[in-house]
Amino acid sequence: MAESNFVDYVKIFCRSGKGGAGSAHFRREKYIPKGGPDGGDGGRGGHIILKGNRQLWTLLHLRYQKHLMAGHGGNGSGALKSGADGEDLVVEVPLGTVVKEADSENLLFEILQDGEEKILVKGGRGGLGNNHFKSATNQTPKYAQPGEPYVEGWFTLELKVLADVGLVGFPNAGKSTLLSVVSAAKPRIANYPFTTLTPNLGIVSYRENRSFVMADIPGIIEGAHEGKGLGLRFLRHIERNSMLLFIIPSDADDIRKEYLILLEELQKYNPELLDKKRALAISKSDFLDEELKEEIKHHLPDLPWCFISSVTNEGLDELKDLIWEQLSL
Repeated sequence: MAESNFVDYVKIFCRSGKGGAGSAHFRREKYIPKGGPDGGDGGRGGHIILKGNRQLWTLLHLRYQKHLMAGHGGNGSGALKSGADGEDLVVEVPLGTVVKEADSENLLFEILQDGEEKILVKGGRGGLGNNHFKSATNQTPKYAQPGEPYVEGWFTLELKVLADVGLVGFPNAGKSTLLSVVSAAKPRIANYPFTTLTPNLGIVSYRENRSFVMADIPGIIEGAHEGKGLGLRFLRHIERNSMLLFIIPSDADDIRKEYLILLEELQKYNPELLDKKRALAISKSDFLDEELKEEIKHHLPDLPWCFISSVTNEGLDELKDLIWEQLSL
């Protein structure tokens, strides 16, 4: 998928269908000139429904389809015939889609399961025909209910990537290279900051045909929680991950300090992120000899860690074991 095709935020206008009017009809046949009321009910207006699709990874298909409208319900008619229900509009979205009211930012619901359906805008109910209003004292009601009007409004859809493991680190820390080595994902890789401009997902195979999903999140910089760099746009993708794997290169000036800076950015964005399981991978470790590794160990933060190299595959099996152990806790 081309990076330019990754869309994780759209604003859409939705209008449901209006309900059909009930009929105020009376039975009229050759030998029954004054039959009773037989007006049918109006049909329900169409809903606008969001449906989860695990095959979708972007909201791109809604970027150019910002006005969504369902069908109107048909009117009732004589002989107790009900009007047809309006056609529902079913819109497929990726798993992890968050739906909010555009004006108030009020959270409506989230789509998290494949095939899960939620009604975003309900269609108007159809009106009752005059047959419903006959009584002993009113045997010829000449009125029926109109259908309920449609409902319309603006809504925002945000995509938060669903993954078991989120890679967290500064730009050019080796996150994309790691993902490309342990999975079939092919993220863009180069030796300069912000190579990754969109989240990338990869399925990592583990022992006994097991697997987990890893997400490469664009690099964080100091001030990201204020929108600096790629900022808030991608920090939200970390909220969905079951655990966070911090990637810090072995040639960093101070591994502990970089970890604390990353942790602080996450905390300022959303303190609940600190409740997630965490682990540390020291990347580019093929540059280190055993003596340097021993020295670095004494200065590492207090969390599970391992040395890795995506070039020589050093420590990758150990890393998978560490991740699986954390996910299984």
